[in-house]
Amino acid sequence: MIYVLAVLLPPLGLLLNGQPFSAMLNLLLLVFCLIFGLFFHVLLLAPSAHAVIAVHMKREERRHREVVDAIRRYGPPPGYPR
Repeated sequence: MIYVLAVLLPPLGLLLNGQPFSAMLNLLLLVFCLIFGLFFHVLLLAPSAHAVIAVHMKREERRHREVVDAIRRYGPPPGYPR
C-alpha cells in the first residue's frame, strides 16, 4: 500500500513511511520536475521513482535490522557454519 502512495503522492508516501527529509527533498524535486517536465516529459517520473526507491531502501533496512537483532538475541540458525 505504501508503494502505491509513493507512486501517486510521493511526498506523502515518504512522510507516512517516516522519512521527513526525503519528503522535503522529493517536494523540491516535484516542483522542479513539474516545471521542466513540460519540455522533458520523462522528468515527470523522477519524483515517483525517487519515492519508491527510498521506501524500498527503508523497508530493507528495517528488515535487515530485525534479522540482526534476532541473531543477536537467539544466536545463529541451526546448521549455520561457524
